[in-house]
Amino acid sequence: MKGYDFRGAALELGVLVGEDGGADASERIRISLSMLNRHGLVAGATGTGKTKTLQVMAEQLAAQGVPVFLADIKGDLSGLASPGVASERVTSRAAEVGQTWRPVACPVEFLSLGGLGDGVPIRATMTAFGPTLLAKVLELNETQESSLGLIFYFADKNGMPLLDLKDLIAVIRYLTATPEALSGIGGLSTATAGVILRALTNFEAQGAEAFFGEPEFDACDLLRLTGDGRGVISVLELPAVQDRPRLFSTFLMWLLTDLFHVLPEVGDVDKPKLVFFFDEAHLLFDGASKAFLQSIAQTARLIRSKGVGVFFVTQTPQDVPADVLAQLGARVQHALRAFTPQDAKALKATVSTFPTSSYDLERVLTGLGTGEAVVTVLSETGAPTPVAWTRMRAPETLMAPSRPDVVQGVIAASPLQRKYGTAVDRQSAYEILSAKLATQQPADAPEAPGGPAQKGESEPRQTVLENVLESKEFRSLARSAASTLGREITRSIFGTARRRRR
Repeated sequence: MKGYDFRGAALELGVLVGEDGGADASERIRISLSMLNRHGLVAGATGTGKTKTLQVMAEQLAAQGVPVFLADIKGDLSGLASPGVASERVTSRAAEVGQTWRPVACPVEFLSLGGLGDGVPIRATMTAFGPTLLAKVLELNETQESSLGLIFYFADKNGMPLLDLKDLIAVIRYLTATPEALSGIGGLSTATAGVILRALTNFEAQGAEAFFGEPEFDACDLLRLTGDGRGVISVLELPAVQDRPRLFSTFLMWLLTDLFHVLPEVGDVDKPKLVFFFDEAHLLFDGASKAFLQSIAQTARLIRSKGVGVFFVTQTPQDVPADVLAQLGARVQHALRAFTPQDAKALKATVSTFPTSSYDLERVLTGLGTGEAVVTVLSETGAPTPVAWTRMRAPETLMAPSRPDVVQGVIAASPLQRKYGTAVDRQSAYEILSAKLATQQPADAPEAPGGPAQKGESEPRQTVLENVLESKEFRSLARSAASTLGREITRSIFGTARRRRR
């Protein structure tokens, strides 16, 4: 392999911390590449080194020909595109762990959701995104999610492509105005339609229309290698939408689901086809419906056979549902804090997820320094390795954001920019329904005052007048008016007669 080459069939995370607190460089902590499609968890409190662990793992994966996808929530992982800068802190850490440190830059693609932020815009069509994921973003309940599924079904059966937000909104409004269109397959209540429309309107106001449309991103573009055999690291830049966490976490789930559907079965492999880092994973599970959680668990369980490894990144194992957590064989747990009773409860729960250990894990986890972690992984035979208190390696790429000109240069040179850079708006549900309403409009339009009668117009005026005179409403009004007039005439006649008698 040409270029930067990390030789060996494993990732090196760091070295074992001795009982005296020192590092023993002879006891290196590694994860076998063949086990990296068995999924894992990187956890720890804010500021304890999770991001740097991602950076170290991504560097080494790319060097060994494994493509990587990761989300950059805070904007500091763009440093993967630039070589690291030597400093006393970096060189001292490298010496502690027996690392031969040298600055490198990785092959990187910068992506963005719909072009909001720096990166090649990635989009999904509404149809591909689907009602289950969309219901999660819109925070719909199960009844509303079921109705949303019915709307998608109707559009699909009637040849109305749902490509963007305006397509979905147009179909909902059409079904609200013509409920008989759903006859035989169910119904959509006005109240439920109103809730979904309001949620979509709020979603649109947040700029979400940029995320849906064409050209749709092909998830296979995440599986690219460079000419010298290194894996490309696809960095999804999210600072511009970090105030919409539910959106980006669900979008990441769409990418993973899309990969699951398009990749062939490969079984066990020497190294994964892709490693997918799911940052801020707790956002994916917060408030999720039962159907959505089942979808995540199933995807995580089955995508291993497609050669894809998934690492969930969050604060504690409790953030991940049990069905998913049970599939995460590799654990890199950074420091936890126990400042409150809730923290203490979370700490005990975290300790219970690790194999039996000679360590007092409650004490170790609360005493870990920045850049230290408790690690257990799967051996090459698939068995959990003993828990190891580990001092982590230092990243060899820049531990800060890359300069803006570096990022823009990478984007401009990207072949994906030519493929996805320009949005396309072809005929879809919105245009189909607009054309349908336009053809119906002349038949429904009232005659213009003083205008000549036209073909397809309403009835002649005389007929209309006769219909009005014969209508139930007019007869009722006439009876009421006659009764009132009769009373007034009677009062007048009898009143005059009484005055004359006097």
